[in-house]
Amino acid sequence: MSAQTREHYDEYDHDNRQDNTHDDDGAWTPDGADALPTALDPSTPLGAALAELEYALEIGGDELDPDAAAHAHAVAERARHRLASDTGASVVALAGATGSGKSSLFNAIAGLDVATVGVRRPTTSHPTACVWGDVPDALLDWLEVPRRHRTERVSELDAGREDALTGLVLLDLPDHDSTTLSHRLQVDRLVALADLVIWVADPQKYADAALHQRYLRHLADHQDVVVVVLNQVDTLDEASAAVCEADLRRLLAADGLDRVRLLTTSARTGQGVGALRQVLTDVVQARTVARRRAEADVLAAARELLPSVSDHDPDVATAEGSPQLVDALAVSAGVPAISDAVRSSEVRAGVGRTGWPFTRWARRLRPDPLKRLHLLSSSSSSSSSRGSGEATAITALTRTSVPVPTPSQRAQVSTAVRGVVASVAEELPPRWGDAARASAGPVTDDLADALDQAVQTVPLAAPAPRWWAAVEALQLVLAACVVVGALWLGALGVIAWLQLPAPPMPRVGPSPGSGYEAWAVPLPTVLLVGGVLLGWFSAVLSRALVRRRAERLRRSARERLRAVVADVAEEQLLSSVAHVVDRHAGAREALFAAAGHLERH
Repeated sequence: MSAQTREHYDEYDHDNRQDNTHDDDGAWTPDGADALPTALDPSTPLGAALAELEYALEIGGDELDPDAAAHAHAVAERARHRLASDTGASVVALAGATGSGKSSLFNAIAGLDVATVGVRRPTTSHPTACVWGDVPDALLDWLEVPRRHRTERVSELDAGREDALTGLVLLDLPDHDSTTLSHRLQVDRLVALADLVIWVADPQKYADAALHQRYLRHLADHQDVVVVVLNQVDTLDEASAAVCEADLRRLLAADGLDRVRLLTTSARTGQGVGALRQVLTDVVQARTVARRRAEADVLAAARELLPSVSDHDPDVATAEGSPQLVDALAVSAGVPAISDAVRSSEVRAGVGRTGWPFTRWARRLRPDPLKRLHLLSSSSSSSSSRGSGEATAITALTRTSVPVPTPSQRAQVSTAVRGVVASVAEELPPRWGDAARASAGPVTDDLADALDQAVQTVPLAAPAPRWWAAVEALQLVLAACVVVGALWLGALGVIAWLQLPAPPMPRVGPSPGSGYEAWAVPLPTVLLVGGVLLGWFSAVLSRALVRRRAERLRRSARERLRAVVADVAEEQLLSSVAHVVDRHAGAREALFAAAGHLERH
């Protein structure tokens, strides 16, 4: 049993122990002991299956087939009522059609004329009980057997012959084909409550559709707690009786009861009555028939509910149409504009650090794109912040300057939501699909705020790489060379204009006397021209590297922004649909677990 189901079972058990006496309608409930009876303990297959079934009913709610759910509720309540007190009694019901001889068979088993037998049809109008041993009246009250129709099978003349049946409650039911509605309703009620049902047929009506279609065909999961008796075989010769028995066996197999016990009897001659009493003796001695009936009921109820769920659960996050929904929300949240701003901001910062010192100041006159969108604080946009190695954290509760979604964008989001919900609903059973569609609400104004706040949680400014500082230092050195070279050449020009003696000029190149001294270049010229050329080249190369890095950051920001947008989609738009899917998964797993506990048992 899952932990969640275990918690549900514990809550159910605690609530049920608060009042363990009588229901308002007088139905019997046991005076509870402090501990759960063994049969209902969740460590047993039946207890675990019952808890799983009840959990499936709770979590499945209105999305389960209403008829199957109502039947399962009745089964669970019936099982707890029947097994909550281990009295050791075995309730066996004789059911049959008018004239099948079940009342005569009832008397033959009891050895007393308990049930009225006569020519008038139907004779049995109320259930009659014959009780062996000390069985609590509360059990018979729960079965709603009138006190005047109860007989205790006690006689000093038996001399212990009936001891083997001590604990047996044998019921003679009204005719299931009675024209009186109340009789048929009593049969239906007691057939559901009895631990073992003996269906009595006769050679004339054993193939009656009322018996097979209304009752036997629905008992395929109850073969261990059903016995079929072909009565009145004394009216047939031996060959005809064999043919009749074989045909009845064929009909039972067609009903799914190929393993059910089939006996032939004659209440008038006593043929087969001893074998039937032996079946009852085995049932009473085993003292497990009540548990086995509850197991069969719970298994049948779980299987009846299984068509209400599918064998898999759709994934809302990956459902068809989910990428389109994220795309629509991303556009509404301004993700394309923000990711482009990340790239522009990175280029601005990178060029500002690695560009030509004499021209890069012009870029700083333009505002940072992220700061303009209120996605970057002043301190984080500065060069020192970019170089500190700390990513920018956006301040929560601050409204960005990203444009609010337009009506067209909101319409695209609504269309995308409907597409995802429709895709999820198609993979669920009809009632669950309707619940998923009904759970998806309209796109509200809160969505824009949720998207805005989600966008602000994504760090957008990245730490500056170390090579920026190296290039910046190189550019400063080259700029200094340009300044020194320019001033030097300027000073030489002034000296020449004043016609003053020229000072010695250091040169870069071949030394005097090498024959190539004409190729030697004055040092100030080298400083000026070399500084300009190297500065320009390093600026161009750095700009290319900065742009490549900026594009990488743009894609990264886009993916991270889409991730938080997808989270908003799940929380704001699809959470209710996901809740329906989760309920479906819980109900399906619980039903399969309930059936599995008993199928393996």
